[in-house]
This record gives sequence, C-alpha cells and structure tokens, in this order.
Amino acid sequence: MTLEHTTNRIFDALSAHLQSDKRCLVAIAGPPAVGKSTLAECLCDKLNQAKKQAAIVPMDGFHMDNETLIAKGLLHRKGAPMTFDVSAFTSTLESLLKEDEVSIPMFDRAKDCTIPNAAKITGGDQYVIVEGNYLLLDQEDWRDLSQFWGYSVFVEADFDELERRLINRWLDHGLDHTAAKKRAHDNDIVNAATVLNHRMPSDLTLIN
Repeated sequence: MTLEHTTNRIFDALSAHLQSDKRCLVAIAGPPAVGKSTLAECLCDKLNQAKKQAAIVPMDGFHMDNETLIAKGLLHRKGAPMTFDVSAFTSTLESLLKEDEVSIPMFDRAKDCTIPNAAKITGGDQYVIVEGNYLLLDQEDWRDLSQFWGYSVFVEADFDELERRLINRWLDHGLDHTAAKKRAHDNDIVNAATVLNHRMPSDLTLIN
C-alpha cells in the first residue's frame, strides 16, 4: 500500500465520519521506525489542501529532560514509556479539546532536548494529528489517552523489518554495526515489542 493510498484512506474516513465543528484529535500510533511522522505530515498536508485546517503534535515533545532521567537512572532507556511526562501530555490533550489556542513543546533531536512552547495550535486547526509510539498503549496512565481520540490509526510492520530499520537508524548516526545492533536491542527493539504486544484497538490498522 503506497503512502498516498494510505493517506487518502484516512482522509476519506475522517471526511465520512467526522462532520462536527468540534476539534478532532487524530492519533497515529505504532512502534518506532514504521513511518508515523511521514504519514502524519502527508495527512496534515492533505487536510490543509482540502481547506480542513490541520496541525501536528508529536508526542516526542513530552520527553522528560536528561537531568530528570539521570536522576531516575533512566537515561539509557530514553524513549521508553516511563521516560515521558504523561501527565503534561494528558493536560495538553485536554487543553486541545477545550481551548482554541494551545502552545506545545517540541523535541530538538540535534540538541537532544525539549523546547517548551515551541509551536502553537491555533483556533482554526480543526484537526490535530497526534503522532507517537504509545498513544494506544494498554498500560497504566497511557490507556487513559484513548478518551481523546476522535479517530485512531495504528501502523505496524514485520518485526524483522523493524529490527533492520532500527539498526540502520544507528548506523546512520555513525555507529559501527556491532554498536548499532546493541543500541537498537538494548532499548528501541524492547520499546517496539512493548507497543506491538500491549496495544488497544484502533479505528484503522495499517502495515507499512
């Protein structure tokens, strides 16, 4: 299934089932390296081209800062469910459904830190596409997020293919193959298994 076909499928579902003037939060969930960010960007572009104003809120903006993770002994697990500020994320989602304008944090990968108030969702944004690994995670605190989704998409991939992609990510960062494989298996692949094995139902499931 091509990216264009997938985007059109979600767009058609939103157009067919969501006619309310109320802001709709669209969840795009799935393990790392399945293309969630790319899909979110394509869907956002498609909605905006159709005059249905949309914006993206990446879950990565709610990483705990490195100092907090060091204090908790969790820096080596950065990106795992317990390394996100779920409370702040939940509060932001509540605000998005109640308020016209909401400031959101963004994650700066180059600096490896969160930038507070880095972007703003405006009153005209009818659709807010929320993208992240754990949006449909069936674990304490995370499962409560399901109340916010007007529409949800889960993107998955063959586990062997995910392993290959996650190792390649670290190779692209300059690690040799042994180091890249270790880095992927110590954290990323553990997180991918958590997402795949403990997920709540979605309105649409895709294989990428």
